[in-house]
Amino acid sequence: MNMLTVQNLIVRRGGATVLDISELNVLQGRILALIGPNGAGKSTILLTMAGLLKPDQGKIYYHGNPIDSSASRSNMRRSISVVFQEPLLLNASVYKNVALGLKFRHITGSEVEKRVDESLEYFGISSLAKRSAKTLSGGEAKRVSLARAFALKPELIMMDEAFNSLDPPTREGLMEDLRHILEKTKITAVLALHDREETLRLAQDVSVMDAGKIVQSGTTAQIFNQPDSEFVANFVGTESILEGTVNSSSGGHMAVSINKKAIEAVGDCSAGQKVYCCLRPENVTVSSQSEQIHGKTSARNVFEAKVSKVIRQGFFYKLMLDCGFPLVAYITMPSYEDLEIAEGKTVVASFKATAVHVISREK
Repeated sequence: MNMLTVQNLIVRRGGATVLDISELNVLQGRILALIGPNGAGKSTILLTMAGLLKPDQGKIYYHGNPIDSSASRSNMRRSISVVFQEPLLLNASVYKNVALGLKFRHITGSEVEKRVDESLEYFGISSLAKRSAKTLSGGEAKRVSLARAFALKPELIMMDEAFNSLDPPTREGLMEDLRHILEKTKITAVLALHDREETLRLAQDVSVMDAGKIVQSGTTAQIFNQPDSEFVANFVGTESILEGTVNSSSGGHMAVSINKKAIEAVGDCSAGQKVYCCLRPENVTVSSQSEQIHGKTSARNVFEAKVSKVIRQGFFYKLMLDCGFPLVAYITMPSYEDLEIAEGKTVVASFKATAVHVISREK
C-alpha cells in the first residue's frame, strides 16, 4: 500500500526546472532510499514531499488523499518527521532538544517524559540528557536530532544525508542503530543518500535520480543487480560495463561478442542487437592458472587475464584486468597474498553467465 505518492511534480527555482517527477511511490512500512549524484534533486524532492516546499505543478497524495490545501498539508506534516543534514540543535540540554517537537505539538506531562526517555534509549544517549547541546560531538548531535524526530512517533520519517560528515566508526555505529530502530518501530522512511554501502545496509526500495528526474525505481536488489541504463549501472558500482553485440540467442541464453571474445549471458536479446554487458566486481573470481588447469571452477565464462593495475581499498584489493576486454574484480587480502598478485601477472578471471546483466544499447 502506498503511504505517499507523487505525480507529475514540477519544481522550479529561478526560472529553471529542478524537479520533474512523473511518479514516485513510498510504500507503507518500507525504507526507500533516494540516491543519485550531487545536484540530482534528492534534497528538493524530500522537502517537497514533506510539505516544506510547494511544487509549481503536480500532486502529492498521502494515504490516497490529495495534499492540495494548507489544512491538508498541516495534517500531513503532523504525521511526518524530517531530519536535516545539520542537527539544528538549540543551546539547551539534550533532554530539552529531544522534547522540543513534542512541545510544538502540545504534548505535555508524563507523555513527554516517556517519549523522550524512550527515544534517548533508542539511540544510546540517555547519559547525555542533562548535557548542553553545545558540548556534543558531531556523532552525538546527529543522535540527538534523530532522537528528537523519533520521539514524535511519526508515521513517516524523512532524512537528508543522515550520516554526512561522520567518521567511519561513528557512521557505522549510527547506521546499525538506525537500521535496528526502523526494523523495531516499523516506521516508513525515506532517506536521501549518496553512499552505496548506506543504501545496501538500510534500504528495501531505491529510486535513482539524475538531473531532477527519477531514472529507475525498484527494490534494492533490482537496482543494484538489474540496472536499466549505463548511468544507473555506473552509479551503483557496476564497474565493468562492456559494449558488445549479440552473436546468438536461444532458450534464454546468449553469446555476446566483445572485442572478438565471446561472453555467455542469460537473457533474450536478439542476434545482432547491440548491448552493454554489466558485471559487478564482487561476481568475478580470480584464480591461478594452475587452479584452472585442475578444473576448480564451474563458471561458463573463463578468461586468461593480465593484471594491469592493483588498487588497495580498505580490507580488499581492486584488480584492473585485461582479458582482451577490461574487467574489474575484488579480492580479499589473503587471496591477494596466496595468488602473489602483482601488476603484469597473468591470472584467470571467471564469472557465471547469470552474473552478467545485459542492457540494450538501442533504447
